[in-house]
Amino acid sequence: MITRERLETLLATFSKLAVGLVGDLFLDRYLHIAPEVREYSRETGLEAYQIARIRNQPGALGTVLSNLLALGVGHVQPVSVIGQDGHGDDLLRELQRQAVSTRDVLRSADRWTPTYIKPLKPEPGGGLVELHRLDVRSREPLPPELRAALGDRIRQVFVETEGLIVLDQLDQQNEGVVHDQVRECLRSLARERPDKLIFVDSRRGLDRFDFGILKGNQDEILGAVRGEPDMLRAASRLAARTARPVFCTRGAAGILIAHPDGQHEHAPAGPVSGPLDIVGAGDSATSGIVLALLAGASPYEAAVVGNLAASITVQQLGTTGTASGSQILDRWHATCV
Repeated sequence: MITRERLETLLATFSKLAVGLVGDLFLDRYLHIAPEVREYSRETGLEAYQIARIRNQPGALGTVLSNLLALGVGHVQPVSVIGQDGHGDDLLRELQRQAVSTRDVLRSADRWTPTYIKPLKPEPGGGLVELHRLDVRSREPLPPELRAALGDRIRQVFVETEGLIVLDQLDQQNEGVVHDQVRECLRSLARERPDKLIFVDSRRGLDRFDFGILKGNQDEILGAVRGEPDMLRAASRLAARTARPVFCTRGAAGILIAHPDGQHEHAPAGPVSGPLDIVGAGDSATSGIVLALLAGASPYEAAVVGNLAASITVQQLGTTGTASGSQILDRWHATCV
């Protein structure tokens, strides 16, 4: 797949890289329920879960950011919009704890900070089960002044970094940071600097990007080419449209790379055992792929690094995990030797 020496060379380059990030920063708030304390509401008669621990971490774009940091990136510069609320304060505190610059994280009194509240209840035999998630976010389009400010920040960060990761997290069009005006700004940058990396990961909107290196899972790739039931042909059509490789993550089946000339490659995933939690696996793959590409890897080599990173995070339960360079080397030794 890839030699240890080559992998070590790529990993050693990560610390020299600066990466910009564009998308919605979420706060992931984990509420650990105390199983030994049982109290009930006098008003409703329902059990009132007692929280023994609160754990905050950056989510959505913040998950990619945390994975980049764990892999040893030299600098990350997020561009986003959050609210002037308590959730936003907690999110900024977590970013600052990781020594991340919040210069380009705009705050608005008219927006809620996107937040996933995740109650975790211990199971009798050990482990944690996540109860119904509570989502907090604004569902209105960004006002014109914020859209203009985002464009200015994106252009500045594009100049300052080796490349951009664009995370289009929301299912609803134009309700978050990656709206039509931002896409047009990114398209303009791609035309001005076709040699510079713009890597796009979108849940529902890959069909709205005709530039950059696109990445999605099988459903997202098929959803971007309506009427095409074959995943390989769909990925190839996207690659032909952008004139760039397309990465399709396939879980245990690894990563497919479709090239603009119609060729394709398959980077297999190594075996993973034990209980698995796939939350954040795609973001860890994105981080590994992007840093490897910026370090000079071929698309196939980058997919191998992405697979190794994802294979580590899926084994981290009850959290959105990360993978370090040393863990990737250990996993390579365990699966590739």
